[in-house]
Amino acid sequence: MAARRSPGKRRLLGVDVGGTFTDFLYWDGERLEVAKRPSTPQDPSRAVLDGLAALGWAPEEVVHGSTVATNTLLTRNGAKTALITTKGFRDTLVIGRQARPHLYALHPTRPDPLIPDAMRFEVDERISADGRILTPLDEAAVQVLLDRIERRGAEAVAVCTLFSFLNPEHEHRIAGAAEARGLVTSVSHVVLPEHREYERMSTTVANAYVAPAMSRYLTRLEKGLNAARPVRLRVMESNGGSVSAERARTEAVRTVLSGPAGGVMGAFAAAVQSGRANVLTFDMGGTSADVSLCPGRLLEGGEHSVGGIPIKTHALEVHSVGAGGGSIAWFDGGGALRVGPQSAGADPGPAAYGRGAQPTVTDAHIVLGRLRPQHFLGGAMPLHVDRAERAVATLAGPFDSDVVRTAQAIIAVVNANMVRALRVISVERGHDPAEFALLAFGGAGPLHACDLAQQLGIPTVLIPPTPGVLSAAGMLQADVTKDEVQGMLLAVSAEAKGALPTLAACFAELSRRARSALAADGYTRGVSLERAADLRYKGQSHELTVPLHRALTAAAIRGALAQAHQQRFGHVDPSRTVEVVVARVKARAPGFRVGSTAGLSRDNPSSGGATQAAVVWERPRRTQIRKRAGLGRGGIAGPAVLTQLDTTTLVPPGWRARPDAQGLLILRRTA
Repeated sequence: MAARRSPGKRRLLGVDVGGTFTDFLYWDGERLEVAKRPSTPQDPSRAVLDGLAALGWAPEEVVHGSTVATNTLLTRNGAKTALITTKGFRDTLVIGRQARPHLYALHPTRPDPLIPDAMRFEVDERISADGRILTPLDEAAVQVLLDRIERRGAEAVAVCTLFSFLNPEHEHRIAGAAEARGLVTSVSHVVLPEHREYERMSTTVANAYVAPAMSRYLTRLEKGLNAARPVRLRVMESNGGSVSAERARTEAVRTVLSGPAGGVMGAFAAAVQSGRANVLTFDMGGTSADVSLCPGRLLEGGEHSVGGIPIKTHALEVHSVGAGGGSIAWFDGGGALRVGPQSAGADPGPAAYGRGAQPTVTDAHIVLGRLRPQHFLGGAMPLHVDRAERAVATLAGPFDSDVVRTAQAIIAVVNANMVRALRVISVERGHDPAEFALLAFGGAGPLHACDLAQQLGIPTVLIPPTPGVLSAAGMLQADVTKDEVQGMLLAVSAEAKGALPTLAACFAELSRRARSALAADGYTRGVSLERAADLRYKGQSHELTVPLHRALTAAAIRGALAQAHQQRFGHVDPSRTVEVVVARVKARAPGFRVGSTAGLSRDNPSSGGATQAAVVWERPRRTQIRKRAGLGRGGIAGPAVLTQLDTTTLVPPGWRARPDAQGLLILRRTA
């Protein structure tokens, strides 16, 4: 990985728009500042622009994690989209893989495709499996199809023809005709130039569906950011890198997991800096909880589902559940207490924020005395304790009308949801949670971290210096990246010797394109390249993505797959032919290193001394209330509540918290 750039005197801003709060991390050339402001769901750019105006910040470069693509897919409010594909394959989008996500469901259902039957069109053309043109493209038929598409009011077009990743000529010509009519066009050989027609079509369709919304959003944001002075805007990708705003417009599907990816990047960087690379990251915000396994490295996967829509694009492996501070507590039909996945969000928000009336996790913490109204967001946002109590009381009937017991039950249920999520990424993958530290962040993560660690047998909890805005910090530190991929089918037999010129030529071309793309965005210094390939044994229907750092020889390719296959499946077959299915190159320009001692310049450690208050743990206890910034090296023994601008940390009875030299807060059990 390329060495990171020092931020120097450039004014930089990392900003993460969440479902409840928008988080800011700003480098003014000398120090870091943090801020949180309520999100504006109707137009997320307003929270960013209004926040900058209110805070008086003037960044020269902004790195942004966007939920626009994600929310567009989840809410199904994307562009009216048409599909053009090879004759005979218009129903591929519906047929899919015929996989059942819930194997034993008696009445299985699946989401409707993003493009209905009336908007899926076929054109007479055909490319062979080796890239030859079998049936030439009927240009006149394309114009007729585009006439029909325009009459039906389509705003965007997805073009996905068979084997276009081997020969994109027909897609080029179809896309050119569509763009000439002003239609927003996504083509599969650009979005996902790989084999497997269903995944390629589904991903291309998703990109076309969300691209207009992403383009409008980024246009508004760029216009507002550039109103007074030029500002460079980068957007976080799902794989932990960032791209230019222009590239995010055309490849919007690559941003569907950008918010969680920023959090994992920031968390792993903090863990490595503290000397603990084996961590389970736990990001609990206002709407969801996102967890990720980092066994000494970041894990990346290639296939994901957002709102039931298969998306094939490389992304950091993150498991999400609907459990956040704004998650609503309710009783199901059987009378069981449930929490989430519905959230009060930013509008109306938890009852304590003054507009909502439904009980949430945040309201439960307030009832238990764990969130201190006078310290919330540094005292900038009032909390209404009476409204929180009334909201929680609406569920108190089965708990003998005891509001405190009800609040404890809400916390217990949401904790159980998050423990299950952590087990999915650890125990169910053969990892013992006790061998990891739990790195907790997000506005609500430090409120729950010790409870989760205790249930999972995790001995150590880590809280970064600015946990409530760590996703924004991760975005600011993320490398600028460009991925280039090329599908192929190259056989490497056991008898093959020497170099593989076809593969070498492919990597050379991918490297040239990746460097050129970064240069076009203004990044030429410190660029590094990483090569990888999707490999499999002949006859297998799945591949492993394997780094290729050594010479591109037959022996090196076969050895790389053997090592990865043994590690993943416990066996290899040296006699079988190896197939190279996809070649991958990632170009990186270094992100900014802003350090871990983020000065909480808006959180004065000297303001207000230590106090005591009644806080409910397993029972009410006199609890120390301290500012985290004022902790000495000796730390503090629980029970304690540590406040700071962007979050509140709970130190339960039997735990001790102390800061380390890097500014992390380390919590360990003492009993």
